[in-house]
Amino acid sequence: MLKKMNWLACSVLGFAMMLEACGGAEKDATEGAINAAQTAINAASSEAAKYVPDQLKSAQDTLRNAKDALAKGDYSAGLSGAKDATKKASDMVAAAAAKKQELMKEWTSLSESMPKSMEQIKARMDAYSHGARMPEGTDKSVLATAKDQYAQLKQAWADATAAAQSGNLGDAMQKATGIKDMLAKLKEMLGIKS
Repeated sequence: MLKKMNWLACSVLGFAMMLEACGGAEKDATEGAINAAQTAINAASSEAAKYVPDQLKSAQDTLRNAKDALAKGDYSAGLSGAKDATKKASDMVAAAAAKKQELMKEWTSLSESMPKSMEQIKARMDAYSHGARMPEGTDKSVLATAKDQYAQLKQAWADATAAAQSGNLGDAMQKATGIKDMLAKLKEMLGIKS
C-alpha cells in the first residue's frame, strides 16, 4: 500500500511539474509576444500620433489588455491580445504612411496656389490704395478691413508653413483650412473673381 501511495504521489508530483513547465513556456511565449508588440507600437507611435491617433490608441489599449491578461495568468488571452496589438501596429504604420502621403500631396498643391492668391490680393489692395477704381458698393473702410484681414492671413499662412516644415502636416492642413476660408472672403471683399 505504501508503495502504491509513493507511486501515486510521484505521479501527481511529476504531472504537476510537467504542467508547471508547460505553463512556464506559455508564459514566456506570451511575455515575448507582448514585448514584440510593445516594440512595434513604440517604433510607429510618433508618426501614428500625427496621422492616425485613433489607431494608435486602439493598439495601445489592445496591448494594455494583453498585459492585464498576462498578469492574471490568462496566457492564451494575453498571447492573442499581443498578436492583435502587433497586427494593429503593422496596420497603423501603413495607414500613417498613406495619410502622410495624402497630406503631403495636398500641402504641395496648397503651397503652390496660396502664395499666388496672396500676391493677387496684395496687388489688388495696392492698386486700390493708389487710386484704382474700387468695386461698386465698396469704400476706403472696406480696404482698411481687407488690409487687416490680409495681415492675419499672412500670419496664419506663416504658422501653417512652420507646422509643415516641422513635419506636422496634419496641423498645417488644419490651419490651412481656415486660411482658405479667409482667402475666399478676402477675394470676394476686393472683387477678385477666383
